[in-house]
Amino acid sequence: MTNYEIRKDFPILNNQNIAYLDSAATTQKPVQVIDAVNRYYKNDNANPHRGAYKLSIRATEVYDEARKKVANFINAKMPDEIVFTRNATESLNLVAYSYGLENIKRQDKIVLSIMEHHSNLVPWQNVARRTGASLEYMYTNSEGRITNDEIYKRIVPGVKIVGITHVSNVLGTINPVKEIVKRAHSVGAIVVVDASQSVPHMKVDVQDLDADFLVFSGHKMLSPLGIGVLYGKKNILDQMVPFLFGGDMIEYVYEQKTTFAPTPTKFEAGTQNVGGAVGLSAAIDYLNKVGMDNIEKIEKNLTIYALDKLQKLDFVTIYGTKNVETHAGVISFNVNGVHPHDVASVLDSQNVCIRSGNHCAQPLLRYMGIDSTCRASLYIYNTKEDIDRLVQALIKTRDMFAKWIK
Repeated sequence: MTNYEIRKDFPILNNQNIAYLDSAATTQKPVQVIDAVNRYYKNDNANPHRGAYKLSIRATEVYDEARKKVANFINAKMPDEIVFTRNATESLNLVAYSYGLENIKRQDKIVLSIMEHHSNLVPWQNVARRTGASLEYMYTNSEGRITNDEIYKRIVPGVKIVGITHVSNVLGTINPVKEIVKRAHSVGAIVVVDASQSVPHMKVDVQDLDADFLVFSGHKMLSPLGIGVLYGKKNILDQMVPFLFGGDMIEYVYEQKTTFAPTPTKFEAGTQNVGGAVGLSAAIDYLNKVGMDNIEKIEKNLTIYALDKLQKLDFVTIYGTKNVETHAGVISFNVNGVHPHDVASVLDSQNVCIRSGNHCAQPLLRYMGIDSTCRASLYIYNTKEDIDRLVQALIKTRDMFAKWIK
């Protein structure tokens, strides 16, 4: 399938004359996912794991099938290593509370990359504050990459947790996760991978990465909002305490004590978002139909085209590496002399949708010496025409502000 054929499956892109370039924030949904969720609520809606009647049994089956499908998609050893959450943020908080607070002690070290999303940074600040551990960072070079020297300098004996984003949501940098995991394990640390910007765009094999935890959000990979995934190695999850308490995650409840259900059920308190799981399952079917290798090819071609076009604009500054081998389809830039929010507003008047701001990565932008950027992020339904519209809208922006730019 080509990106032009894929685009036909997305109603919002066919119903509105927009160039949607904000998929790093959330993706649009194909009709196949929309229809799958609709069918579930029309035909199978019930509370899973509760009832003995047929409708509840069907809801349980589709929920459990979604777990199996996610496990296969990222090559987990077993479905029990998949915990459903609301999003990657909740998954990361679950790890921080259920693993971090229980295992990190004073004098231990937590190491993150400076490019982490706040969701993989603020929870670890909390863990460090409450346990007395120190929080340290791996910093990027001038191209927005973490070098091997930096990895070996920061990940040393005494480090117990390493948090790393697989792909930066600001710079688009594809980080050397396998090397980081190998180094972390050599000093006795566990690794938490934020794969929110990688799982939708490239083949991710958790066994090959050897990650201890890996998280991602469904809404960034064509499924509805409100469904997320935490992958964890079974032996680690089994030792962790629950994050939330309530219905369905229990084994037995007595007046003064409770025993908990086995993994992963003990982490899924309350009625779950079965419709979201159905949508995620349908999204995985769609991505498998397109083919992850094909998805990578489409996005690489678009990224090459976009970087080439943007680099020809002498009034635009692009941040991060220009090497497409280590660059995903996330491009941060600024129009010289124009605030990113103004750029985004002018582009919106041209029906070009981009992100402006700090992208929930304030420490990274502060390290780079800037307050905010514009960000264009690509997905399989984007075309070269979308990028051409972006370029023309940027030229119009420059022209509009020319008399105020020194």
